[in-house]
Amino acid sequence: MAQLFGLNRNRQFLLERVGNASQLGGVRLITLADGAEKGVSAADFRTGAGFNFTVLISRGLDISWAEFCGRSLCWHSPTGQTHPSYYEPEGLAWLRSFYGGLCVTCGLTYAGAPCEDQGKALGLHGRVSNIPASQVSVGQEWQGDNLIFWVEGKLAEAIVFGENICLTRRVSARLGEPRLWIEDTAENLGYSSTEHMILYHINAGFPVVDDGSELVAPTLEATPRDAEAATGAEELARFSAPVPNYREKVYYHKMACAEGGEVRAAIVNRALDSGLGLYVSYNCRELPRFIEWKMMGQGTYVVGMEPANCLVEGRDKERARGALQFLEPGEKRRYRLELGVLRGADEIEAHERWVADALAAGKKTKG
Repeated sequence: MAQLFGLNRNRQFLLERVGNASQLGGVRLITLADGAEKGVSAADFRTGAGFNFTVLISRGLDISWAEFCGRSLCWHSPTGQTHPSYYEPEGLAWLRSFYGGLCVTCGLTYAGAPCEDQGKALGLHGRVSNIPASQVSVGQEWQGDNLIFWVEGKLAEAIVFGENICLTRRVSARLGEPRLWIEDTAENLGYSSTEHMILYHINAGFPVVDDGSELVAPTLEATPRDAEAATGAEELARFSAPVPNYREKVYYHKMACAEGGEVRAAIVNRALDSGLGLYVSYNCRELPRFIEWKMMGQGTYVVGMEPANCLVEGRDKERARGALQFLEPGEKRRYRLELGVLRGADEIEAHERWVADALAAGKKTKG
């Protein structure tokens, strides 16, 4: 049942009052038309709860723009939502088409820092976010008293004499709810074992991120990636105003998981109105790593929450430590994430209670 205008509304009540459900919310196809964005196909979602977002069909079915009641939830880079034809895979040039946005997927065969792995030169964060989707469907349907909106399609990362991985993705939302779901299935369609790295780059920005904002997560312990991150590591969960000449800090979090493997993490700004937060929920059995990207620079002012099956130092180092994941021929891996909004003090406090309970259970198990 949809919660609209402060009350639960069933299907009959709503349909008696509108000529088309698009009056309440929905999903529609659009095409961007200016500059480096020209030709990018996208799906615009409106949930009727003040939560609106855009899925880029031409860019890996990733989520670029997202807002809640007129407030941006994510950071936007100066590149814009570039067409995939501008993708540069070498070295750090992936950053020339990194628009930020709510969620950018990294992978599917490599992610993290540029490196050379078994004679192959690999750039930053992989190819999947620059692959256009095929077999795309967009729609909405009533399931009882719930109106569901979705876009889904397939992403093929393939090369002759190499990998042949298909990622089937569905992004969906429900009328009256300030949240969305990403459901992915990665399948090896080839006939040999293939490296598999995947990371969900969730980029919280102003005004969720501001002076005094915090990361509220069931962190049992956190490890700085390098000496830069070790400096100021005691402040890893707290965020400041923009800092001139700031250098990025990256932390690897070991998370406490609830029964069934659920992890919830959020960035919250208690000072904004009655409080606003952006959260992600995922399964640690599917995505055992969580990386925090803390970037308090001027203009590049963003905090990344990044569930993953790998670390971000490059595929060569992942292989050397014996942690590199593989997809065997015919094998499928499924990933499911929920991203949404914490509206006000009550929902932030409920999230904090969940985190406290998960930490208590995790420390008891560890002990």
